[in-house]
Amino acid sequence: MKLGFGLYRHMLDREHLRFAKQAGATHIVVHLVDYFNQGGDGKDQPTTGGRGGGWGHAGDPEKLWSKEQLLQIKDLIESEGLVWHAIENFDPAHWHDVLLDGPKKRQQIEGLKQMIRAMGEVGIAVMGYNFSLAGVYGRTTGNYARGQAGGVGMEGFVDEEPMLDGMVWNMTFDENATGTAARTRISSDELWARLSYFLQELVPVAEEAGVMLAAHPDDPPVPRLRDTPRLVYQPDMYQRLLDIVPSKCSGLEYCLGTLAEMTEGDIYEATEQYAAQQKIGYVHFRNVRGKAPHYEEVFIDEGDIDMERIVAILKKHDFQGVLIPDHAPAMACSAPWYAGMAYSMGYMKALLGKADR
Repeated sequence: MKLGFGLYRHMLDREHLRFAKQAGATHIVVHLVDYFNQGGDGKDQPTTGGRGGGWGHAGDPEKLWSKEQLLQIKDLIESEGLVWHAIENFDPAHWHDVLLDGPKKRQQIEGLKQMIRAMGEVGIAVMGYNFSLAGVYGRTTGNYARGQAGGVGMEGFVDEEPMLDGMVWNMTFDENATGTAARTRISSDELWARLSYFLQELVPVAEEAGVMLAAHPDDPPVPRLRDTPRLVYQPDMYQRLLDIVPSKCSGLEYCLGTLAEMTEGDIYEATEQYAAQQKIGYVHFRNVRGKAPHYEEVFIDEGDIDMERIVAILKKHDFQGVLIPDHAPAMACSAPWYAGMAYSMGYMKALLGKADR
């Protein structure tokens, strides 16, 4: 197992890379999509995707990730002694009609294939994705963790808004679009059919490129959100996704916090099931208290999950992938995000060291 660190596009600089290295990371997961809190400085923390204005505007649909762009980022990461393991999340600008079954679906699926091929040429092992119409929505912020440290949670559904025209994945891709909201108010079966098309088209290309497509579960894990269906809101639904196109290149972006928030199943049994199949691309290593739609994200050592037991299961099944900290509570100091992440990294490094003894 390897210790990694996740960085957003605006964090791709030497300061953040050196922080990751100093905290013990050997691998990097990059979000090439930035999300900023409305009204915030956007320096360190992405938005929680809470009630209100969403996550901002999607990127440029004409600017697909090129091999040259990826190589430039890879060179920067490697110059600090780190390995680029994964990209997390497609930009909605590049695949909104794949999600919506819209008129640009065919064009956009070809663009996704082009980017997967570029990833393979550059040597990036995993592409994390979240096949979701509403994305992350409905979370709240509060002093949920030990010592009133700040974090995110969910306090039930309040004032839930339907999706708006020109929006998908909680981001706006076209402010002037009309009629797209109707494409979000569909049945669960229709959403699974759209996912099947996505996987049937992309998995063969991923196999040729040597890239794993890794699916994130629904966050928050609820059956419907903003009048849209959800895909993976119970642990066994991951298996349904994997069975659509069985392949070593169709796997999971394994978010422990989201899985623990699910109302059915057992986090340890699920980890046994998917680790045994060698289906985990990388792990979001975070802890929570409670179940959706009432939960709190807390420090890595105080939630409902026995994190040491999770590491033992992964080691038992010879997991060779990467664990990254996720949503660490902000600590009371002049650098709240850095302190919270450093605490998580230290705890994770100790767990991995103990497992290797």
